[in-house]
Amino acid sequence: MSNGNGIRATARGTAPVPLSVLDLATVGSGTTAAQALRTSVELARTAETHGFHRFWVAEHHSMPGIASSSPAVLLAHLAAHTSTLRLGSGGVMLPNHAPLVVAEQFGTLEALAPGRIDLGLGRAPGTDRATARALRRSGADGSADDFPQQLSELVRFLDDDFPDGHPYSRIHAVPGPVQGRVAGGVQSAARPPVWLLGSSGFSAQLAGSLGLPFSFAHHFSARNTVPALRLYRESFRPSAVLDEPWAMIGVSAVAADSREEARRAVLSGAVSMLRLRTGRPGLVPTPGEAEAVVAELGPMEEEFVDSWMSDIVYGTGEEVREGLDALAARTGADELMITANIHGHEPRLRSYELIAKAYGMG
Repeated sequence: MSNGNGIRATARGTAPVPLSVLDLATVGSGTTAAQALRTSVELARTAETHGFHRFWVAEHHSMPGIASSSPAVLLAHLAAHTSTLRLGSGGVMLPNHAPLVVAEQFGTLEALAPGRIDLGLGRAPGTDRATARALRRSGADGSADDFPQQLSELVRFLDDDFPDGHPYSRIHAVPGPVQGRVAGGVQSAARPPVWLLGSSGFSAQLAGSLGLPFSFAHHFSARNTVPALRLYRESFRPSAVLDEPWAMIGVSAVAADSREEARRAVLSGAVSMLRLRTGRPGLVPTPGEAEAVVAELGPMEEEFVDSWMSDIVYGTGEEVREGLDALAARTGADELMITANIHGHEPRLRSYELIAKAYGMG
């Protein structure tokens, strides 16, 4: 299949598969959301310079250490500061939004940055249950069973093809295809490709059955990666979007000038995740703060931190390259999306620069 839809990509340098970036606009101890968002811009520019294929941002809510609560807003800002890099959501949590609103937001983004936008969708709320209820005006918790219907509505809004007689047949997502018809057949820009995201078999099977590209959250569900990708490939049916499966995995990877420096950076992210999982979300601690926390942990919490770090690829640039190559070979992933949820502006930039250098990119 051609690369015109931006799904399939070519690896840069000596990377075995294309490399991309997932950013959470991490807010660290001693910093602000404004600084975190400025760092996201610089990271996107760095990714573009070094030949990373995509730069996605994630939707999370009520988490002090993450500033990417509004992907569409952040993506519009990133589009204004880049020129060739693909930008997208990793992802928009569809149960939090009306499908028409998402179609309008991403139609606007496509108009602002034609041919550079991806729409990655997840079915989780990206937050706790109480916050999820606050996000939804109905107050309902929602159900995984609702997701396929929401997805179908969203795609129909994007394509403007509700059948005659459907309650939404006279409703149009604008910007969108209806403008081309009203203008007398003038072609409108292609709509953003839709990706399904997940950390279990549900979205893997759904993406396969619909012939959509699939991104699996290896970075927080590593033990389910191989089974989910197998299910995706077994379920895959060719579509107008893809004639063969395309599976990307998100992976935590941190490079530094020494393995010990990388380990200290990774520890800050692990402690941040521990606090989140135990109902105490906060800013991402500095490596020194994280070490002080770890020194006081009980056995179960210490086990969580060790387990979390064991799924992260970290070390020097060359060590990270070896780890990523091995992961790509083991999973058969078609693309790797790297995330670095660590403290500090410079360490994050340095990490991506070292990984790019190890692969001869940019």
